[in-house]
Amino acid sequence: MAQAKRGATSSIPRRDQQGQPLRDDTLKYKLNSWTLGLAAGQLEGAPIRFATELARVLDDGDNMRVLPIVTRGIFDNIYDLLYLRGIDAAIVYGDVLEHFRTNARIGSLEQRVNYIMPLFPSEVHVFVRPEINKLEDLAGKRVNFNTKGTAAAYTGPIMFERLGIKVDAQFVPHPAALAEMLKDDKYAAVVFVSSKPLDAFVKPKWPAGFKFLPVPLTPSLEEYYVPAQLETSDYPALIPEGGKIQTIAVPSVLAVFNWPGENDRAKRIARFIDYLFERFPKLQSEPGYHPKWKDLNLAATVPGWKRYAPMQDKLAKLVNPRPGADKAAELSEQLERMLPGDKSAQQQLLRDLLARHR
Repeated sequence: MAQAKRGATSSIPRRDQQGQPLRDDTLKYKLNSWTLGLAAGQLEGAPIRFATELARVLDDGDNMRVLPIVTRGIFDNIYDLLYLRGIDAAIVYGDVLEHFRTNARIGSLEQRVNYIMPLFPSEVHVFVRPEINKLEDLAGKRVNFNTKGTAAAYTGPIMFERLGIKVDAQFVPHPAALAEMLKDDKYAAVVFVSSKPLDAFVKPKWPAGFKFLPVPLTPSLEEYYVPAQLETSDYPALIPEGGKIQTIAVPSVLAVFNWPGENDRAKRIARFIDYLFERFPKLQSEPGYHPKWKDLNLAATVPGWKRYAPMQDKLAKLVNPRPGADKAAELSEQLERMLPGDKSAQQQLLRDLLARHR
């Protein structure tokens, strides 16, 4: 995409090319035409930071504006994407499809909502008392999944159900459950789902025997989850030097409604995708942005999800450059934009793309 000229100024009232103040209806049109509403999450969560950084990098005045929106939470964002006026995209967790699969009010969600790209993963932390040594030991015991509406309250029960382990699910604030764990065996485990490291396990000193349990990526979990691990560098007081705890992570997803191509909102999202490809390297290479941007690539797949067609078309152009172009040079330039400085990752991405377009 050719670099768009910045069209916004800070002067009030705005003026047209002849120096005349813009009429209200013209100003309204200009402000709304290329503004994309992004449902992010609550103020204390990682999604709002990712949304804000996207907005900062992609901003181009009247030509492109991303408006991050504080919402009730990352799972409720699916309702906002489907039904709330002004929401064009939303950050949601990958297993939201499983949660709504049996919801009669929201039918065919897999067809109605697609993804543009994966975002940060949220690792599953199963923290247990000393007498618990494997997930199966939690059968019939009280396991806390934090309050309703949180990531753990959705993902935790899905995980145990798919593993065939029936626990006594509790939904109280994690600080209260952790305090009870220290005093007695009222809670055998707490399950956190968030990006590591978590302050709850970094700052306090836990008694001997309290630990994280590994969570295997079984075939029943592969549909929505990806492998992850907790390491000594994450939790030095709980994981011995050189130790690793295998677990799973929930990918977060930049999701959009599957608008038909000629719809005005589809055109807005298509422009957003153009800017995303052009400016993504800034998120990965410039200082001040979340370090997890460096681990993301635009072509990565999300288990259980279908990629939005205009995004897939954009990726396809990487292996099918424009006619008459120096294909090798153009492909190399595009890969460098997506994964700056990482030749190994660029080659892996190229192999993945070629495999999908044979």
